[in-house]
Amino acid sequence: MVDLESEVPPLPPRYRFRDLLLGDQGWQNDDRVQVEFYMNENTFKERLKLFFIKNQRSSLRIRLFNFSLKLLSCLLYIIRVLLENPSQGNEWSHIFWVNRSLPLWGLQVSVALISLFETILLGYLSYKGNIWEQILRIPFILEIINAVPFIISIFWPSLRNLFVPVFLNCWLAKHALENMINDLHRAIQRTQSAMFNQVLILISTLLCLIFTCICGIQHLERIGKKLNLFDSLYFCIVTFSTVGFGDVTPETWSSKLFVVAMICVALVVLPIQFEQLAYLWMERQKSGGNYSRHRAQTEKHVVLCVSSLKIDLLMDFLNEFYAHPRLQDYYVVILCPTEMDVQVRRVLQIPMWSQRVIYLQGSALKDQDLLRAKMDDAEACFILSSRCEVDRTSSDHQTILRAWAVKDFAPNCPLYVQILKPENKFHIKFADHVVCEEEFKYAMLALNCICPATSTLITLLVHTSRGQEGQQSPEQWQKMYGRCSGNEVYHIVLEESTFFAEYEGKSFTYASFHAHKKFGVCLIGVRREDNKNILLNPGPRYIMNSTDICFYINITKEENSAFKNQDQQPKSNVSRSFYHGPSRLPVHSIIASMGTVAIDLQDTSCRSASGPTLSLPTEGSKEIRRPSIAPVLEVADTSSIQTCDLLSDQSEDETTPDEEISSNLEYAKGYPPYSPYIGSSPTFCHLLHEKVPFCCLRLDKSCQHNYYEDAKAYGFKNKLIIVAAETAGNGLYNFIVPLRAYYRPKKELNPIVLLLDNPPDMHFLDAICWFPMVYYMVGSIDNLDDLLRCGVTFAANMVVVDKESTMSAEEDYMADAKTIVNVQTLFRLFSSLSIITELTHPANMRFMQFRAKDCYSLALSKLEKKERERGSNLAFMFRLPFAAGRVFSISMLDTLLYQSFVKDYMISITRLLLGLDTTPGSGFLCSMKITADDLWIRTYARLYQKLCSSTGDVPIGIYRTESQKLTTSESQISISVEEWEDTKDSREQGHHRGNHRNSTSSDQSDHPLLRRKSMQWARRLSRKGPKHSGKTAEKITQQRLNLYRRSERQELAELVKNRMKHLGLSTVGYDEMNDHQSTLSYILINPSPDTRIELNDVVYLIRPDPLAYLPNSEPSRRNSICNVTGQDSREETQL
Repeated sequence: MVDLESEVPPLPPRYRFRDLLLGDQGWQNDDRVQVEFYMNENTFKERLKLFFIKNQRSSLRIRLFNFSLKLLSCLLYIIRVLLENPSQGNEWSHIFWVNRSLPLWGLQVSVALISLFETILLGYLSYKGNIWEQILRIPFILEIINAVPFIISIFWPSLRNLFVPVFLNCWLAKHALENMINDLHRAIQRTQSAMFNQVLILISTLLCLIFTCICGIQHLERIGKKLNLFDSLYFCIVTFSTVGFGDVTPETWSSKLFVVAMICVALVVLPIQFEQLAYLWMERQKSGGNYSRHRAQTEKHVVLCVSSLKIDLLMDFLNEFYAHPRLQDYYVVILCPTEMDVQVRRVLQIPMWSQRVIYLQGSALKDQDLLRAKMDDAEACFILSSRCEVDRTSSDHQTILRAWAVKDFAPNCPLYVQILKPENKFHIKFADHVVCEEEFKYAMLALNCICPATSTLITLLVHTSRGQEGQQSPEQWQKMYGRCSGNEVYHIVLEESTFFAEYEGKSFTYASFHAHKKFGVCLIGVRREDNKNILLNPGPRYIMNSTDICFYINITKEENSAFKNQDQQPKSNVSRSFYHGPSRLPVHSIIASMGTVAIDLQDTSCRSASGPTLSLPTEGSKEIRRPSIAPVLEVADTSSIQTCDLLSDQSEDETTPDEEISSNLEYAKGYPPYSPYIGSSPTFCHLLHEKVPFCCLRLDKSCQHNYYEDAKAYGFKNKLIIVAAETAGNGLYNFIVPLRAYYRPKKELNPIVLLLDNPPDMHFLDAICWFPMVYYMVGSIDNLDDLLRCGVTFAANMVVVDKESTMSAEEDYMADAKTIVNVQTLFRLFSSLSIITELTHPANMRFMQFRAKDCYSLALSKLEKKERERGSNLAFMFRLPFAAGRVFSISMLDTLLYQSFVKDYMISITRLLLGLDTTPGSGFLCSMKITADDLWIRTYARLYQKLCSSTGDVPIGIYRTESQKLTTSESQISISVEEWEDTKDSREQGHHRGNHRNSTSSDQSDHPLLRRKSMQWARRLSRKGPKHSGKTAEKITQQRLNLYRRSERQELAELVKNRMKHLGLSTVGYDEMNDHQSTLSYILINPSPDTRIELNDVVYLIRPDPLAYLPNSEPSRRNSICNVTGQDSREETQL
C-alpha cells in the first residue's frame, strides 16, 4: 500500500501566505468539485511543513532570511564593541557586563525573538519522535545561548547589559549558508560541482574561526591590554599563520586559555577541510573538470572521443590537426572514460599543448559528460575505435553507441567516425565522414602486390608535411624523396585560380599538362558545381567550366604560393639547391608537386594494340636528337585517342586461338553477385560463369573435381599472391576485388592463396567462389611445411596481415613481436620473396629486415632521430622497408580522418584511388614500366605530354629503384678452409678479424676462430688415427670441410629443399641465392618536369574510364553479363 504521507504534491506556483493560514477558501465558491486525495496534507502542520521545509523555493527564501538575520546579529555585536568606551581597571565584572545602548538592545532583542521563534517552529515541524535529538543539536544550543538572555532581559531590566556571546551566531550563519546552497540546487534542478561546495565550506569555516577568535580575544582582554578589534585581528592572523611576531600577546590567563582552545579547534577542523578539498582537487584533476559554456560560445573547439588514449594516438592527432594554419585557434577537448595516462599527462603539461588541449574523464554515453564537453557547441566530434582490443567487434559496438549518443545529444555536430570492421559500417552511415580500417587496409595491401609502395604513397598523401625532411642529408635520393613527400591534395574553384583559370573551355588533359608544365602542379580531378561526385581524370572529352572545383597536387595550396615569371628570376641557382643534376627543379616552376597515391598495375597498361605505349619514332626520325611528340589538343579529337577496350580485353590477342576460346568460356566481366556485408561498393570485375564448388577452393585438399594438393600441381602461369591472415574476415573481400578489377588483363591475373589460421565460414566462401583463381588453405606462417604447400617458393608477393589475437599485449609495442620475428624468418629463408607486412605500431618498422651490423641501416636510424628532433611527423619515412612499400601500419591512416576536417574530400579521393568506390566517368589508377624502348622520352615533362596526347593518361609519380652500396652480408660470405691451411696462424688470425668485421651474421659465422680450432682438431685427429681407419677419417674430414664451406644462405637453402623433398614437392624454380638486398626503392611524387626518367622506373597513371567512351550498346552488354553471372546465385548478407 502506498504511503500517502510520504508523497507530497508540489506547491502551487502562487502559493501565498494568506492561503497558508486560511486554506483554499477561494475554491469554495466555485461550482466545480474539489477532490482531496491526500487529506493529511490539508492540516495546518502539513501546510507549515510544506511551506518551510518541503517546497524548494519557499524553503530557500526562509534560509536566506535566516542567514541574513545571523549576519545582522554579528554586525550588531561589532557595532556594540565599537561604540563602547574601554573602562579602566582589571575587575572581572568587565567580563560579564558591557555597556549596551537602549536602541541597540532593542534591535538585538528583536533579532533574538525572531530567531528563537523560527528555531522552535522548525524543530516542531521536523520532530520525528525523539525530543532529545532536537534539543541536543549544536545549532539549537547556540540559538538558546544567544537568544534566551535577551528575552529574559525584557522581564528583568537589570540584565540588559549582561554580556551575551552574540559573535557565535557566525557559526549559525555558516550552517544556514550550507542549507541555503542545498535548497538552491534543489530549486534550480542543477548541481554545482563538489569542489565549489567544499571551497565554500572551507572559506566559511576559516572566516568563522578567525571572527570567533577576534571577538573572544578582544572581550577577554577587557581586563588586560584593552585590545581593539584591529589589534585582535592582527594577533589572530599572525598566530594562525605561525609567524608569531610577539608584539601583541594576551595577558590574562583566560585569554591565553581561549587562544589555546582556538588553536586546538583549528588544528582539528582545518586539516579535515583541507584534506577533503585536496581530495576533491585531485579527483577534479583526474576527471578534467568542465569546458565552460562561455568558452564554448566564444571559442572554437573539437571533441575527441576514445576508449583509451595512448601517447602515439594523441600525438598523431595533435600534430596533424594543428599542422593546418587555420586551426591554430581551435581547442581540443578529449573525452575518455579512463584515467589519464602518465605519458599523456606529461605531454599535456607542455606549454604548447597545455593551453589548447583539455582532458575530461567521462563517457560519451552520458549526457552529463557530453554537456561538460559542450558537445552541442563543438565544431566537430572525432570518434576513434580501439584497435588494440582483442575483440574488435566489441570495440566497434562501443564506437557505434558513442556515435548514436553524440548524434542524439548534438544532432548538428559533424561526426568523424573510425570503424574497424566493414560489416558494422552501415550502422553509422549518418556520420559525415567514416573511415573503415579493414576496407582501407586490405585494399592497400592488395594494390601493394601489383603496385609497389601503394601504402607508402597513401601514407605520404594523408600526412601534412612541408617537404623539408631529408634536406640536410648528403644523399641525393633522400633529398628528392623527402622534398616530393611534402605534396598534398588541394582544391580551388577554376575561375578563382591562377593555375587553371586560363583553361576554361579547354579539355581536362590539356589543362592538366599545361598546368604542370607552367606551374609544376598536377591536376588530377574535378567536380561539377551541381554534382557531389568527384571525377579523377575524366578524360580529354571533359571540358572545364568556370564553376568546376579543381583538385590538384602541390606542395602547398595556391593561396600560399608566390608567382614569378621566368624572366624575373635571378640568375643565381639558389632555388635549385634542393635538386642537382637531371632532377633539379626548373626555374619557372614554383615547387615540385605531389602526385597522389598511384596504383601500379605492374605492366598492366594495354601495350601494343590497346594502349599507352610510348612508341618509338620511325626510322627516318632517329637522326633527330629529340623526337617530337604530338601536342595536347585543347579539345579532344576522338580519332587521336587510343583507349583501352578493357571489356573485350585485347590483351588476349597474343594467346593462341584455343587458349582464347577456353579463356572466354571461363571468364566473364560483371558485378560480383554476392557481397559479404552491407555497404560494399559494386566493382566491375573478372568473374566466372559459374561459381566454384567450395571443395575446389581448398588448395591443399583434393576433391572429386580435381586431384591437386599443392600450388605447384596447378601449373599456374603467373606467380602467386599469398595472404597470411588469422581469420577470413569480411575485410579480406576488399583484398580480392582490386586484384580482379575489370581493367586488369586476364593474362596478368595472379592466383590468390589465402593462408588462414582458422577455416573460413560459408558466407565468405559464397562471396569468393565467383572470382577466378582464388583459393584458401588452413595453415600458419610459423610452419615451413604450410608455406611450401601453398607455393611460397614461386610466389610473387607474400602479404602478412597482423593477427587480431596479438594486437593486445602487456607492453604495447610488443604486440608486433610475433609478426616481426615470423617475417624475419621468411626474409632469411626466401630472400627473393617480396614480403609486405602490416604492423600495429609504426615505431616497430625499424625491425623489419633487421640487420644489426649494417652500417647503412644504422645511418638511416640516426637520420630518423634527427628528423624527429626537428619536429617531423614523417621521421620513419627514410626506413628502407617503408620507402619501398614493404611495411605498413594502419594507424598511419588515422590522419586521413583528421585531415578530412579541413579537406572534406580526402576520404572520397582516397577511396577512388584505392578502388573502394567507383564513379561513372571517373578514371582509375594503373602504371607502366619504363623499358629501354621508352628512354627516348628522356624527361618527365615529355612523358606527361606523350601520355596526355596519346591516351589521355595523367602521370602522377615515379617509383624508382637504385643500386645500394651495402656492406657484405652474411649470405654472401663463404670461408674457404684450404686458404687457411696454406697460411700461417698469424695470417689466419688477421684474415679472421677482417672477415669478422665485414660479417653481419649472429650465428656461427661470427666465430670463425672456433671453427678454425675445430678444423685443426679434426686434422690432428685424422693424423693420429690408426691406419686401417684412414678412409673413414678422410671421409669425415671431407664432410666437415663441405659443411664449413657452406654459408648460412646455403644452409637455409638446403633446409628448404630437404623439406620440399620430404613433402614430395619439386625443387625446380627455388631461387636459393637470389638476393635483392643490394637495392633501394623510393617514390618521387609528381616530380619536376625536367626530371630524367630512368630504366625500370614505374610511372603511376590515372587513366580515363574506358566505359565512358563505349557506344550505347555496351552498357546493355555489361548488364547482360551481370544478369548471367548472378542468375544462379541468391544474394545474402551477413550482418
